[in-house]
Amino acid sequence: MSAAATRVGIVDYGMGNLYSVAKAVEHLGGKAIVSGRSSELAATDRIIFPGVGAFGDCMAALEARELSDFIRTAAQTRPFLGICLGMQMLMDSSTEHGEHAGLGLLPGRVIPFPEEALRTTDGRRLKIPHMGWNELHQQMEHPLFAGVPQNAWFYFVHSFYVEPSAPGILAASSDYVLPFCAAVAADNLFALQCHPEKSGIAGLRLIGNFLGWDGDRGADHAM
Repeated sequence: MSAAATRVGIVDYGMGNLYSVAKAVEHLGGKAIVSGRSSELAATDRIIFPGVGAFGDCMAALEARELSDFIRTAAQTRPFLGICLGMQMLMDSSTEHGEHAGLGLLPGRVIPFPEEALRTTDGRRLKIPHMGWNELHQQMEHPLFAGVPQNAWFYFVHSFYVEPSAPGILAASSDYVLPFCAAVAADNLFALQCHPEKSGIAGLRLIGNFLGWDGDRGADHAM
């Protein structure tokens, strides 16, 4: 399927950088459908689930718009890309401002950067949220990494990160006070903590790969 023929559903639940994602999709020749209606999203070829904000607020917004079940189904039936909070929501749970259940599509939890790790050896406190450019260390070969250089720089904005409980889903890592999970992959699902739509050439290449991906991981394996 060519990018020009690809209808990309972008989940609108009232939180997230929807239009920067849509602009990137359109720039690459895809057709972006930004919607909070499951009926409209269901008519697309693939789904992008972006997000910025708090985990609990996101879950409440998904439930209020009756999108939770749609996302669970879409993430198992068509090419699916989660971005930032959209990655975190796929996990079992989060400890952000209390205990919250996630969508339960991937095993693991969302946790804060540990306070004790935020101090440098000379006593300086590192900033939270982690904001800026960091290298993405690919941990597996995957169709979405095709043409994306190892250790390419991607843009991050987050205070919490994913701790997967199944090592086999770790697709990439990065470093901020400690190594952390920066991308996960399972079957037709791929998700990133960083923002590819804000990450220049490398990010656009990854999104372009998603537009042409049929959901088959092929012969990917740990690197």
